[in-house]
Amino acid sequence: MFETQSGRAISAGGPTLVAVTEPAAAAETEIPPPVLPLVPPHAARQVPPQGNRVAGTGGPGGSVVPEGILRRQAQRESAARTYARSLPIVPVRARGLTIEGADGRRYLDCLSGAGTLALGHNHPVVLEAIRGVLDSGAPLHVLDLATPVKDAFTTELFANLPPALAADARIQFCGPAGTDAVEAALKLVRTATGRSGLLAFTGAYHGMTAGALDASGGAPEVRVTRLPYPQDLRCPFGVGGPEGAELSARWTENLLDDPKGGVPAPAGMIVEPVQGEGGVLPAPDGWLRRMREITEARGIPLIADEVQTGVGRTGAFWGVDHAGVVPDVMVLSKAIGGSLPLAVIVYRAELDVWTPGAHAGTFRGNQLAMAAGTATLAFVRENRLAERAAALGERMLAALQGLACGHPCIGDVRGRGLMIGVELVDPDTGAAAPALAAAVRQECLDRGLIVELGGRHGAVVRLLPPLTLTDEQAAAVLDRLADAIPAAGRRTH
Repeated sequence: MFETQSGRAISAGGPTLVAVTEPAAAAETEIPPPVLPLVPPHAARQVPPQGNRVAGTGGPGGSVVPEGILRRQAQRESAARTYARSLPIVPVRARGLTIEGADGRRYLDCLSGAGTLALGHNHPVVLEAIRGVLDSGAPLHVLDLATPVKDAFTTELFANLPPALAADARIQFCGPAGTDAVEAALKLVRTATGRSGLLAFTGAYHGMTAGALDASGGAPEVRVTRLPYPQDLRCPFGVGGPEGAELSARWTENLLDDPKGGVPAPAGMIVEPVQGEGGVLPAPDGWLRRMREITEARGIPLIADEVQTGVGRTGAFWGVDHAGVVPDVMVLSKAIGGSLPLAVIVYRAELDVWTPGAHAGTFRGNQLAMAAGTATLAFVRENRLAERAAALGERMLAALQGLACGHPCIGDVRGRGLMIGVELVDPDTGAAAPALAAAVRQECLDRGLIVELGGRHGAVVRLLPPLTLTDEQAAAVLDRLADAIPAAGRRTH
């Protein structure tokens, strides 16, 4: 149970919201609360006077005028910008879960850089690692040359990989973003197998570059074979649960073995252990094991996209660990850079048939990101933050499921670890309710809580808090979300 800041109890067993007490084991991983005080649930609604400035944060005279910055952003930046549209804030300071805007308002950040900030903002071990490199005089840009910083990163990363992969693995540093690593993975398996086809899943998201988009659910042109990804609320076979997952696996197996199925010989299958942008859909463990069996029996490399699920996010160090699956290729980014840009693929040595220069990139040697990543990986491992995420995430899911009992507009609550989704629906029809979800996001922001949306129709409110989240902070997050949902319902009617 969770004791919320407003004094309400958020209960896992009914419509009343429940509080959560922290087990003794979790105390070992307790992180000191942010330096910045948390905003009371409704304080963020008090909009500061126009032109409010924060001294000492830059700009003329040592101050920031947020309205001017936002106006210039709208004038100068691409129409493709996304988060800035729904989060019209100007962050100037941050620590842990908390962001402070230039207008003096403080927010609980449950977006965490789209899952990048495993330890939250400006964690001391990350800052110390970055300062250590800066103070050492080490080069910051070295292409793909060997350095002590890189060696420490790869050693720590390999120590945390599934042992069966780490024992005979190779690593390729791909560039700054997860989509770059996805491109490298697709290129790798196509080179190794001599085949060009690719298997991907409905609802997937793998990035915004051309090849990654082809493998994602919203591809404008279908050049990749689409397979059904199992889910309960909107099961493609109308049954959900283990039966729906089994039908999905049988469909995949039959399609691959049908000589008239129209599927080109696949170079690989790429799958997310939990679909993030697709609406926080965890892959059933048995189904993921079936995908491993199906691909292994047919000589198809299995690529696990762990860009968002990796480094403890789902309650295990890697999303595939829940099912005990060892993929042939792992795509890693976001949290492995400790908040700085870093992306790699790790793969079985037998796939390493590239010739020198077959895949390259200028910014593969980001020393600051590697140092920050080493510190983050070690901190998550040493403090058992994956286990902490599993326990706290389970209690948060239970509390939200209790909340759903009193709100028919909540169609489903799901997730794994601290990767949580709340799908909002029309209570009368069960159809996705994107307008309601957008209103919830805005009501959350008004209450000092940053969340983002996902899912096929943008109707899933997503929570990606840092793994350092305390019980008290979790209660504050749930309290504000619980308050925002009925307020959004009133706004949309």
